[in-house]
Amino acid sequence: MGYDMGWSWWGMGLGMIGMALFWVAIVALTVWVVLRVAGTRGEWTGRTGSPALRILEERLARGEIDLEEFRARKGAIESAR
Repeated sequence: MGYDMGWSWWGMGLGMIGMALFWVAIVALTVWVVLRVAGTRGEWTGRTGSPALRILEERLARGEIDLEEFRARKGAIESAR
């Protein structure tokens, strides 16, 4: 009885699949970390500008202030920068 080459091909195939999954996991983890760090600074999440201006825009959207008051306060915020 000779050595059966069939099982060695299975082992190599499973090893290649395992290595591919390992590298996919490494890349996915790296992307997740980069997006997480960048998201805290608001660079890729669309949250640019001053926090005060965002709050002012939200108050206008909720109807807490009118457009005239919004413009006055926005001017004050922008001149303070």
